[in-house]
Formats: sequence, structure tokens, C-alpha cells
Amino acid sequence: MNTIDPNLCKPGPALATPTPTLGAILALDLGTTTGWAIRGHDGLITSGTVSFRPRRFDGGGMRYLRFVNWLTELDQLAGPIATIWFEEVRRHAGTDAAHVYGGLMATLTAWAEMRGVPYQGVPVGTIKKHATGKGNASKAMMIDAAQARGYRPADDNEADAIAILHWALETKGGMA
Repeated sequence: MNTIDPNLCKPGPALATPTPTLGAILALDLGTTTGWAIRGHDGLITSGTVSFRPRRFDGGGMRYLRFVNWLTELDQLAGPIATIWFEEVRRHAGTDAAHVYGGLMATLTAWAEMRGVPYQGVPVGTIKKHATGKGNASKAMMIDAAQARGYRPADDNEADAIAILHWALETKGGMA
């Protein structure tokens, strides 16, 4: 898990001074290993990964119940969550990955709808282009981009979540 002082964030003035908000901004890279980054109401950015890999005796829906519990705990500890941004994947290499992504996205959107939290997907190419300048950036390039901002991501999932969060903050959700 990474915690970074907003005053150390690059590229500068936009994030140099924490701006108090009414709630936290959550960015997610959904998958069996979900990358996450959150800017709390105090401006502090924290990131990490969480595994929703099924355990030996789990039923088919247990990963999604654990996801709901994790979201609820994050909302209570770092929230309230005011906005959720997630990587919008249109194509998966494998059927299992597509099923897991679809289940997590359905769970996320239902969780957000029940709480009145706005959510939005961000296309993969948009995230990569914003982070690296290249819409088809590799996983290594995404990790390098996060490191250039002062983070130490555990893997590409966390790096992607960090990139989504910075995209949301720096473009005001694509409006700037």
C-alpha cells in the first residue's frame, strides 16, 4: 500500500496544495487483483491492490461479496466516497477475465447506485495516453509513469488505478 503526501506529487501546482472535498475520490482497476487509489477528503492519496481470488471452498459469488465488504469498509475508513472512476475495458484476452470484470463492475455499480455515488468508466487508451503520452502504453510504462510521480506501485494494477485517479483530478473527470 502506498501513501503519498500530496505536496510531493508531480506535476505540480494542480495537486501541490490539498483541496478539502466533501468526500473521497476512488479510482479502480477492476480484476481478480484490483488496483485502487483514493484521494481522501483531506487530500491525502493512498493506493494499493486487493485480491478477490476465490478461496478453496468459496461459492461462485463470494468474491463479489468480499468486494462489497471491501468497498463498504473503504467508504467508512477513508470516505465517504463521493465519486468513483474505473478502467472501462471493452475487450478481454480471456473468457474468465471478462466474467470477473463484468461481475465486479455490476457489483460496483449496484453498490454505488444504492448509495447515490456517481461512477464513470474511463477508456483504457485515455488513461494510458494521459499517464504516458501513448495510448497503447505497456504495463511497464504505466508502472514507470506512476514511479515518476513519486509512487511505488506493487504492480500494473495499482499503477493503472493511480493513473485513473490523476486523470480524474487533472482533467476534472474529462471536463478540462
